[in-house]
Amino acid sequence: MSSHGKTYRQVREQSRSSVVVPAEMSSGRPVVVGEVLFDVFPDGARVMGGAPFNVAWHLQALGLQPLLITRVGDDELGREILGEMGDWGMDVRGVQHDSRYPTGRVKVELDGGEPRFEIAAEQAYDYLDPAAEPEAPLAEPAPLIYHGTLIARSEVSREALFAYRGRLAAPVFLDVNLRPPWWREEEIARALLGARWVKLNADELRTLTGLPSADRAELIQTARDFRTRHALEAVIVTLGEDGAFVVWHDELLAGTPPAAVRDGDAVGAGDAFSAAFIAGIVWNWPPATTLSRALDLAAVACALRGAVSRDRTLYERLVDQWGADR
Repeated sequence: MSSHGKTYRQVREQSRSSVVVPAEMSSGRPVVVGEVLFDVFPDGARVMGGAPFNVAWHLQALGLQPLLITRVGDDELGREILGEMGDWGMDVRGVQHDSRYPTGRVKVELDGGEPRFEIAAEQAYDYLDPAAEPEAPLAEPAPLIYHGTLIARSEVSREALFAYRGRLAAPVFLDVNLRPPWWREEEIARALLGARWVKLNADELRTLTGLPSADRAELIQTARDFRTRHALEAVIVTLGEDGAFVVWHDELLAGTPPAAVRDGDAVGAGDAFSAAFIAGIVWNWPPATTLSRALDLAAVACALRGAVSRDRTLYERLVDQWGADR
């Protein structure tokens, strides 16, 4: 990539000069906190990812100019991440450097065509330091802060996460990603405390509530109870190829993907969904529109090889379509 030979300072300056906040966004930029890592496949291929990174990438493409707070190692993979972010115009001021721990990796094994993930321990993203960038643009008002649950697996990053939540005092969009053995019920409960919007899939909802295999009506009622119990504005439940439903206050919304995705690559579809949903929150789309457009972007992600696209025109076409729909 063209930025890979640049110094860290040069990439920082490039990203600063390329940040242009859309005129309709008067309430600041979303802040995304969490891991960036590489999925490493049996054939040696590697793909950059991590749910927070994927969400930030999509948000950038949609024009929301997020600040991604993460940590990488002082290694080749860390420099590759900086290069990719710089090429995409992303702000790298929230990327911390770790001289001890490596950039995150996940070993991916295919079992009958289905991926199994082996998430390495003691990675750079496990050691977020909330004081590492004291002049970073955290003073800017943020419309929301997004994070998942994997970043809370280590005590160091967990405490950093909640320090950021406290400093920002912004509403929280929590993306539940239960990755055994890297989660504990008490830490999920802590993350839920103070969250406003929570996204999770049907299996994760069942796991957190102790609900056995249930029909759709029981699943919806469980989501309603979950929203009430945790004083949430919305509970967003994704259903794979069957779409998603949202309990938004007392309103129930449901939607299906705009096209069949059974033959697609579903890797990262949930992250694309989250990004579009966040766009809807920031730009005050009606709830039904927000859900529909989140499913639009998730369907686009299913047609990709991997979780994100480097084709800017793909996002531009989608945004143009959304504008025409208005």
